[in-house]
Amino acid sequence: MAIYVVMEPPGRSERVDTTFVRDGFAWLGFLVPPLWLAWHRLWVEAALAFVAMGLLSMLGERLDLETAGSLLSLLVMLFVGLEGQGLRIAALRRRGWHEWGVVEANRLDDADIRYALETDADSNARSPAQRIVPDAALARPTPMGMALGLTHIPGKR
Repeated sequence: MAIYVVMEPPGRSERVDTTFVRDGFAWLGFLVPPLWLAWHRLWVEAALAFVAMGLLSMLGERLDLETAGSLLSLLVMLFVGLEGQGLRIAALRRRGWHEWGVVEANRLDDADIRYALETDADSNARSPAQRIVPDAALARPTPMGMALGLTHIPGKR
């Protein structure tokens, strides 16, 4: 089963625009890091990955160490593959989104259904129940005075 991090947009009461970020290795982020980062609107990270991979390749060519340059570019690719989803979550947090929690599911559709069921259960549990019998503590104020003994019992003098 996969774990999805549920991110909710800022200042919205409806749960329509939530984003599910799958926690795990990003294979496309490993294979084509700048394109994957740009696809997820991580513009600065995409530019940095592109420049880093280009500089490492050029440095390998200039020093006649093509293998070393390719291996260093592979490190950039591995970093984006491993930390790409974390970069997406961090970018959403910078934009004001907040993390609702995590959902465990096989597919994205199942994660969406589980999230919808959890939010419905939370909204039903949070609605205050109507009071039929009033609370006695609300009926009269507690006397503030000296009490004998170890505890103060409201209403007894």
